[in-house]
Order: sequence, then structure tokens, then C-alpha cells
Amino acid sequence: MRSLLRTNQAEGFDCPGCAWGDSEHRSSFEFCENGAKAVAWEVTGKRLTAEFFTRHTVAELLGWDDFMLEDQGRLSEPLRYDPQTDRYIAVTWREAIAAIAERLAELESPDQALFYTSGRASNEAAYLYQLFVRLFGTNNFPDCSNMCHEASGIGMEASLGVGKGTVLLEDFEHADAILVFGQNPGTNHPRMLGDLRRASRRGARIVSFNPLRERGLERFADPQVPLEMATLSSQPISSRYYQPRMGGDMAAVRGIAKALFAMEERGDFQRAEAFITAHTQGIEEWETVVRSTEWMAIESQSGLSRVQLEEAATIYAASRNVICTWAMGITQHLHAVGSVREIINLLLLGGHFGRPGAGACPVRGHSNVQGDRTMGIDEKAPGWLIDALEERYGVKLPRELGYNTVESLAALEQGKAQTFIGLGGNFSRATPDTERTEAAMRKLRLNVQISTKLNRSHLVVGAETEAFILPCLGRSEVDASDEVERQAVSVEDSMSMVHASVGFKEPASPLLRSEPWIVASIAEATLLRVLPQRGENANIDWMALVANYDRIRDEIAAVIPGFDDFNLRLAKPRGFHLSNPVRELRFPTESGKACFAADPLPEAILHQQMAQRDGWLTLQTMRSHDQYNTTVYGYNDRYRGVSGQRRVLFINQIDLQRLGLADGDWVDLVGEPRNDGSERRAPSFRLVKYDIPSGCVGAYYPETNVLVALESHGADTGTPASKAIPIRLERSNRIV
Repeated sequence: MRSLLRTNQAEGFDCPGCAWGDSEHRSSFEFCENGAKAVAWEVTGKRLTAEFFTRHTVAELLGWDDFMLEDQGRLSEPLRYDPQTDRYIAVTWREAIAAIAERLAELESPDQALFYTSGRASNEAAYLYQLFVRLFGTNNFPDCSNMCHEASGIGMEASLGVGKGTVLLEDFEHADAILVFGQNPGTNHPRMLGDLRRASRRGARIVSFNPLRERGLERFADPQVPLEMATLSSQPISSRYYQPRMGGDMAAVRGIAKALFAMEERGDFQRAEAFITAHTQGIEEWETVVRSTEWMAIESQSGLSRVQLEEAATIYAASRNVICTWAMGITQHLHAVGSVREIINLLLLGGHFGRPGAGACPVRGHSNVQGDRTMGIDEKAPGWLIDALEERYGVKLPRELGYNTVESLAALEQGKAQTFIGLGGNFSRATPDTERTEAAMRKLRLNVQISTKLNRSHLVVGAETEAFILPCLGRSEVDASDEVERQAVSVEDSMSMVHASVGFKEPASPLLRSEPWIVASIAEATLLRVLPQRGENANIDWMALVANYDRIRDEIAAVIPGFDDFNLRLAKPRGFHLSNPVRELRFPTESGKACFAADPLPEAILHQQMAQRDGWLTLQTMRSHDQYNTTVYGYNDRYRGVSGQRRVLFINQIDLQRLGLADGDWVDLVGEPRNDGSERRAPSFRLVKYDIPSGCVGAYYPETNVLVALESHGADTGTPASKAIPIRLERSNRIV
């Protein structure tokens, strides 16, 4: 409880869960149910030492599920894999760092190394990481953002010139309508429900588009409102709830726009003509495409009726200020960028930028995934960043594109990559095509995981793999140095607010080290070997930087735009906002104006194709309510009525009858075969009748990642199409 009361407080630590913003008027309870789980998971009293591996081999642990592995508790000492005994054994920090540096220096090319980043890493750790990796000589930054909101950044940058959200948390207090696309806040970012609840109470219209009927989007009881808790009452959230078929959101938004143009002809809607003329280009081309799109195509792709979309358009037209929010139900599709740009088109039509209560809000997942990208964790190596780094450190840096996550897996398969360092996360469980991913990971010569708990990525090792587990501090723990008693790190939320996080708990073990310290130690040991061979010297005192993180922030301020006086501004209770030019109606596109996109709808999306194939369905992967990303806290999903299990498949009653199955039956999920003819199969799932469109089904990941083809990803994003997976069902041989 003491830990929870310090969560998201001015003198406390940032929740290790989602990236939703913190309120301006902080209460004593700035956490949600899932945030409480995340904190409890981190501050557990359980400890995992080398002694654990004297009782369990890696081969045995591979048979454990994700919950059982992490439930062993906090990692307490650095470990090295011993292939002779198939166990991890204790190793000193000095030995581990020296071995890692030696292996990196031995590579024929820096491009043979992959450097993964989880969204949990702080700004300070991420900045040091990207600096080290670029000085080492590569831009190979596979990142968790590759697998979630890549389409948001690409689509918004093309339309607006900026790849981040344009709203602040306060804007939700002024919106007249909030359109929520492909998002389940109740499980993935529950604190958002408090803001939606307050908006609903004051009369804002909340319109939700989600294939599954989600309880949190229907009604919400705020735990910070004692009367609601005492009376078991709740506040309605969505005034309208539409259930498009999976991948149908772009067509749904197109239908709203088509209805608005028709309303305009009748005098029931007026576009923001002055805004459009002054600040945009391309509306004529987009309007032509919208008007030429037939209602039949819109209804077929969206799975919604013309009447429903005209109803949503009426709500939009009656609202002076509109916010559109979205998450991975939009971005994890082949046509994700087109969907994002269509949402931006809708906002541009009404001029919903540059004023309170209006704008675009892609809701990021992990608590600093946006900050990591701001710090330079980007395989696409922005030119301005390389220029600034070269000027600051006097070393020529690589400018070639690096590998994203999907490309990294292909490089591993082909032997082009031999080394992997993971700054947090659970790479093998977060990525698609599980069996191929694990086979590729077993080819690694070096596998380094910087972690707080044991996970499957630590166990996927080959006979020739030299593997290390490096245990790091959690957000809640004191990060001390000889110079600073309690060091602060910083994070950036979905609203581009940068604020401090200071741990207060005694570390789980005296052998834990901070992420910045681990990165700096590997960097120093590696670059001392590598840079002199090239006749270069970056002249960086890595250990001085991590002795006082103020020095890292001084480096960030010198390189990254928007971080002037970083240390001074970070000292403010709520931190500071990274300015977004779109809020000031400045659009840093090539033309200097926001751009309407005139993309046609996809020729056909997966649910339409599956409807033509007897017995096939469209699967989306998702989280349970007892889960955050790949971390599983338990086997229940209270919001969806699931207890004691995770291998469940949510399915419509119509599909049950059509397939000759019943609620409670056990089935195997079978995907399309791989190119080599091998089978994709996820065995033993229990059918759960649920309110979901016919032809569409849902199940939890990472258990279903095995069904996601590595090749099935956005061509312009590399993001796996985890919300559009073709499957069929076979009765399971499971004995209940």
C-alpha cells in the first residue's frame, strides 16, 4: 500500500504500466487496478537467485507458462548460461560486462548485433543506449513500438508533420465528442476510463468502435468516488457503441465522412472552411474519393450499417470540439496507416486542431515507449539526430537504415545477426510466429537480457549461445550512487508530458544495478575496444554520466530538441510538455500544411476473404484483464467473465452453430501453413460465447502469437497484423 500511494505522485515513481497521462490535480490515488497489479508484481517479496537453477534446468523451465516463470520473483544476481549443465549460474558484474564487450568487439560488422528496447526504459537509459549503439556502428534498433503504434507515427507525420498525439489530458475536459477506435481502456489503460467518465457526466458524447463488447467502455465505477463504490453504481461511458468487423475501422470512418458530405448538402453540417483553406491541402481529392466510395463497399468492409454510420456522423456534426483516440485495434493491420490517416482526415474536416478539447490521441501502451523514440531509439536514423550527435561527440555515425523487429527476426533466420541485447521486455513472447522466432533466437552467439524477472526470452538459447541475465532496478526502487542519494529518471506519457520518477523502496537485492549503469558499463567496455581500432575517440566519461543523471540530461538537452533546461524543468511537480506545433496550427510537412489523404479503401480485408472460405474465421489477439503486455498476473479476466484459464477463444453464437460447436467445447486453432509447409497450431482452447461480430474471434496473446505469420505485416510499418489472423478450428483431443 505504501508503494501504491507513491505511484504517479510528484515525489514518487511513475507507474510501470501504461502511458496514460497524470492528472494536474493529483489525489492520493493516482493508480488504477492494473497499475496496482504492476506495482505489486514489482515489489513482491519473492526472490530468484542462482540456487533456483540448481533445481531446474532450462529445458524444464521451457515447459512452464509465462505466469509461473515471472511468479518466481525478482532476479537478484547476474547469471550466465552454462550449456554443459543446461542451467544458469552466478557470475560477477565485472565478468559479465567484460564477456559481453569482448563478444561485441569480435563481430565482423556492428550490423550483426541487434539492440532491442522495451517501453519501460527511462529517457536517460534510452539516450545512453542509442548513443552507445550508434557509436558502436549500427542503427539496428528493433523496438516494442515497431509492434504497436508504428502506423500512428507514420500516418500522423504524413498528415500533420508530427507523429505524436496533439491533445493534453485537460482537453478531455472540453471535448463535446470523443470517438474511441480499436481500443479497450478498461484493460489496457484503465485510468483513461476516469477521464471518459468525467467527460460523460458533463454531457460529452462518447462513441466507441470496438469489435468486442467491452464492459469498461459501457459503464465504469470510479474507485476514487466513494459513493459509487458504496452503492455499487456506475456511470455510463459510451453513448453509442458500434462493433465493426476486424479491420473495418477505415471503412467506418469513410462512411462517417460520406454521411457528413451528404449532411452538408442538406445544410445540416458545415465544414471548417476557414481552417481548411488556411491550413490544409488535398481536400478536393479526398472528397472525390469519399463520394465515389459506394455504401455497399463501406457496409461490407466495416460490418456496420449506413444508418449506424449516419448516426455517428450526426453526433460529430453537432460537436464543436472532437477528440479521436485509437490504439492497436487500428494499428495492427496491413492497411493501418490508411486507417490512421482517415481518422486525421475526419478531424481536419471539422478543424479539430489548435483549440482546447479537440485533436488526435493515439494511446500508447507502455509507460515510456513514446519517450524512447523521442530519445532516438529509431532504426530509421533521422538525419537531424545523426547531425546533432556527430557535432556533439565528434565521431562519424552510421546513417543507413537499421533493422526493425520483423527485419531483425529475418536477419536472425538468415544468419545476418548473431548478437542480441534486450533492454527490458520479453522479445520472444512479444514477437510473431513464435516457433520461427524461437528457432531464430537459438542461432544467437550472444543473448543478453536486462530484466527484473525471469521470462521465456531468457530460456530460448541454443547449444552455441552465450547468454547472460542482467538484473536491474525497478521503477519503485531507490537508485543511488556515490554522488546522489536518490536519483530521478524521466519518462514521457501519451500526451508528451515529461516528468520525473523517483524510487523509494530498498532494492530487491544489493546486486541489482540501474539500467543506465548497465548500459554505460557495456558501452565503456565495448567502445574502449572498438573505437581505437577505427582511430576514433568520443571522449565520453560513461561512469561520470551515471554517477549523476543530471549529466545525462545535460547531454539530452544539447542534442534533442525541446529539452532546453531539462533539469530545471523536470523539477516541476508535473514536469513539462514537449511542445507540439500542431497545437499552434503549425504543420511541419513539406508544404507547411496539413495533408488530407485520398487513399482508396483496401480492395478486400481479411474478414471479407474469410467469409468466402468455408469454416475460416478472423482472429485478433488481445490482452486479458490480468495481463500487461507479455506479463501475466493471473488466470482471470473479470471484465469478460473468464476465471482460472487463459486458453479461451471468444466466439459469436452464430459461428458456434454454423461450425457445429458449443460454448465450452475445446478446439485447436489452426492457421495457414508456413511457406515450408509446416503447420501453425495453437492447441487446446475453450470456446466462450461472446458478443463479437460473426466471422470474428478473439484470444489472448502471447499464446496465439504462433498463428501470426512473420510475413503478415504492414508494408510501410513492419507492424505484425495481429488483429487480422486467418484461422480455422479443429476439435481438440484434450481430455477435460
